[in-house]
Amino acid sequence: MKLVRYDKNPVLAPTTNWWENKAVFNCAAVRSNGNVHILYRAQGDDYVSRFGHATTQNGFDISCREPDPNYESVGDEMERLGVEDPRITKIEDRYYITYTGVSMYPCSEARPSPFKSVPWRCRVGLLSTKDFQTYEKHGCILPDMDNKDVVLFPERIKGKYVMMHRTFPNIWLAYSDDLMTWHDHKLLMRVQPSSWDCDRIGAGAPPIKTEHGWLEFYHGVDHQRNYRLGVMLLDLEDPSKVIGRSANPILGPETDYEKNGLVPNVVFTCGVVDLHDQYFVYYGGADKVIGVATMSHDDLKKVKLEKPV
Repeated sequence: MKLVRYDKNPVLAPTTNWWENKAVFNCAAVRSNGNVHILYRAQGDDYVSRFGHATTQNGFDISCREPDPNYESVGDEMERLGVEDPRITKIEDRYYITYTGVSMYPCSEARPSPFKSVPWRCRVGLLSTKDFQTYEKHGCILPDMDNKDVVLFPERIKGKYVMMHRTFPNIWLAYSDDLMTWHDHKLLMRVQPSSWDCDRIGAGAPPIKTEHGWLEFYHGVDHQRNYRLGVMLLDLEDPSKVIGRSANPILGPETDYEKNGLVPNVVFTCGVVDLHDQYFVYYGGADKVIGVATMSHDDLKKVKLEKPV
């Protein structure tokens, strides 16, 4: 079983606004007060990433889109190249947003990168909001490591907050008492040799609680740098136990807007909402536009899962 693309994709694309005229992609999504809020990464003439904001009522058609950036980093050296790839988790009465703050190490501190020779510095930041208009900045939550793909579980488990993050190339778990200091890091899931996710994997949207376990939509990359989406199930009481993972991807780059853009052959999700007995998966296509694809609850049960190696 695979996700079904919306036939009017992309739902969000670059505009003539200078701050989002190059690319809009990799968006968080969450339901609130009858709307789906979409917080997306945008790049414009300066190629600095900012967050734009749009809403939809039916999950497909954009009903409102703000003309100015909804959030941008100001005066933070760790984020001087922008803020990227937000994920939204509602915990109690607030919406918490994890994101990647991007800068570069000084030449005197340059260190090898798994991606290229440029010494990128990627730090995980945390915001919170109640209305998607004003934000409280909590700061860097993994200050001692370059990290990406951080998602928070929507409730405490055995009294602890839980996150997924990526220490390249695998997905890890960590725990916290206060959302700021994280400890007990442990490996959750490895890349699969000779498979569709053999090069790197990362959490996509925040986990969704179901009767079968914590449902996580994640991305996997092969050695040809094709980004695809899959799912995994984690134990409700102990999310460090993987019940199963996708034997095959549920979405891969096939259309023109997924194959051609700033980075070719990419589908990448940061946000999934449960709406009308369907999962609405919002994803970046080729780091240029945003599409949405859906799968019913019943069809998701037909996805072939395999035990992790």
